[in-house]
Amino acid sequence: MAGLGQLKMRWENVSIIGAGLLGGSLGLAIRRRHLAAQVRALVRREPALEECRKMGVADVVTMHLREAVEGADLVILCTPLLQMAGLAAQMRPYLKAGAIVTDVGSVKGPVVRELEPLAREAGAEFIGSHPMAGSEKIGVSAAREDLFLDAVCLVTPSRTSPAAAVARVEEFWTSIGGVPMILTPEAHDDLVSRSSHLPHVLAAELANYVLSPAHPREQAMVCANGFRDTTRIASGSPEMWRDIALANRQNLARVLGVVIEDLKEVQWALEREDAKAIEEFFAKAKQRRDGWTGSSAASASE
Repeated sequence: MAGLGQLKMRWENVSIIGAGLLGGSLGLAIRRRHLAAQVRALVRREPALEECRKMGVADVVTMHLREAVEGADLVILCTPLLQMAGLAAQMRPYLKAGAIVTDVGSVKGPVVRELEPLAREAGAEFIGSHPMAGSEKIGVSAAREDLFLDAVCLVTPSRTSPAAAVARVEEFWTSIGGVPMILTPEAHDDLVSRSSHLPHVLAAELANYVLSPAHPREQAMVCANGFRDTTRIASGSPEMWRDIALANRQNLARVLGVVIEDLKEVQWALEREDAKAIEEFFAKAKQRRDGWTGSSAASASE
């Protein structure tokens, strides 16, 4: 199991801002591996206080930002993307000098540009992160301590990020079982627009179209495992995916355009009854996916 037991790094205080699926899983992983003297978690709603305490995701669970952040040497933002800059500005007076701030957001360019100067004004450093792990399930009830085990964890420093801070963030992801990879924020957003954001749009469109009330009642009854597997991620948080789509809108719009053109070619092949082109379309997809599932890259992302 990559990463587990390889590193015994210990933080004094780790603050998790937003204890949902990812934040809750981080708290569980940090505490079970004894990587911090204290873990604190910030939640938005009172019912989450008791749920987080019952699950043991943190030593301190609070609804007060100051209590969550003050004195922490690692702060991890696990909120929707569009909330991060506002929260970073609010917590700036409470940030400890020398602290490292990171996040788990699925878009990096705008997040790094906004949060890096805010952190530096407090004498801290922001280093972007994005663990390639998750689920269509939401909320802390879905959290689990092994969520990041063997998952590729992308670390996205800027050109001015201190090497020591970047190394500490890499070490953090290794310490909870992840496999860190360094990318620029721009390269990150380009790559995940195809591998992560595009599939969510396609899954959502399939669910919207196929399960539309405009179709006969029997339509849903003939949707079997293939449809269920293909549309699973459409059950993800609409708020989260709204923020992701807007934050990476230029890359996502571009790759959607490419897919639309590719689908038009399939449509034309069907209209022409071009059996060879249609078989090649499916054969190429099978070859590429089979090659990917047998690769180390696929194993690291599962």
